[in-house]
Amino acid sequence: MSPTPVTAENTFSLAGKQLKLDTAKSIESYLGDLDVQKNVVKIDFSGNTIGIDASEALAKAILKHSLTIEEIDFSDLYTGRLNTEIPQSLDHLLNALLECPHLTTINLSDNAFGLQAIEPIEAWLAKAVSIEHLILSNNGMGPFAGARIGKSLYKLAQEKKKKGRNSLKTFVCGRNRLENGSVNYLAIGLRAHKDLEAVRLYQNGIRPAGISKLLLQGLSYNSKLKILDLQDNTITTSAAVGLVTALKAWPELVELNLNDCLLKPKGSLLLVERLLEGEKRPAFEKLKLQYNELETDALEKLVKVVDEKLPNLKLLELNGNRFEEDSEHADAITAIFESRGDGELDELDDLEEPDSEDEEDDDEEDPVANEGDDANLDQLEKELAGVSIEDKDKNVDALADELASTHIRN
Repeated sequence: MSPTPVTAENTFSLAGKQLKLDTAKSIESYLGDLDVQKNVVKIDFSGNTIGIDASEALAKAILKHSLTIEEIDFSDLYTGRLNTEIPQSLDHLLNALLECPHLTTINLSDNAFGLQAIEPIEAWLAKAVSIEHLILSNNGMGPFAGARIGKSLYKLAQEKKKKGRNSLKTFVCGRNRLENGSVNYLAIGLRAHKDLEAVRLYQNGIRPAGISKLLLQGLSYNSKLKILDLQDNTITTSAAVGLVTALKAWPELVELNLNDCLLKPKGSLLLVERLLEGEKRPAFEKLKLQYNELETDALEKLVKVVDEKLPNLKLLELNGNRFEEDSEHADAITAIFESRGDGELDELDDLEEPDSEDEEDDDEEDPVANEGDDANLDQLEKELAGVSIEDKDKNVDALADELASTHIRN
């Protein structure tokens, strides 16, 4: 079934109205409008705050449109709510969404779920076989909740296979402090979704050992990946080795965002050299490399990469690196874009001096960055496969204990 285009006519929206919906009475008039609207494809309640009783009423209203709903936006829905209220509200809403067979997209961002409210999401996600685009950013998860999401992603993949449903295509989980402690199960969960196309894990405090494991033992299995966003995690030279190894697994890559990832001079050069050595990538449109200590040697080779390997590049971001603003190589890249009549280099207004006396380019300055665990992900996956969805609750504590003993130090 092809997605229905979302229009104003088939959307019910209270977005950004800052309504305080506590009781069934307080939401009644709005649900009356929803009841009479026909062919509702999208429901958007973002930017309001909802209580338990109002959630129960909304859940019942959603069921009346269960056969047409394809997209839900419940972002920023719990401002000022207690952590005892949120799980009960989610129970009502998410259980209703399980009855929507065509629901493919859900946004639950900007809600303070934390570890306290993860259980209803965990239980729902493992059964949400219709979902193809999952957006979970700025939810205050932390590594333990992140690991539990990873486990549910794995269980979801198994349920999708059983029921012949499409794989997850988009996973957005930024600003959640996932750190290295979530990586084992996130890698297992994500690699199970063979048709995954977009992964955004920006601003999660994942260190080099975690990045390496996530890429080499996780996302390198996702051969259809088109978008990878790791902005503001820490890669350094050591994880750059894993990154360039994984690159060959993604021939359809369209966007790679490594801004603020501290690739360092050697890591930046490794990446550029691998792109230069590899096959031409006609699908590649966006390469973001700001604030990575990339130096002139890498920039010089990047000119050839843009010219010979990335014929359809639309955006290259290089600000915050270590070369002169009037560099001939930067000018050469701009000239390539101009000759094509398409493509843009970002404004280079915050460059480091090439001879600045920063730390040496090696990872010994942060020994913890290179320390990982020796957990066998294949073994963890086998153990996880033996945990049925129905047995999830009684196994949560045991799995959390296991994670605590095996997580990568961060």
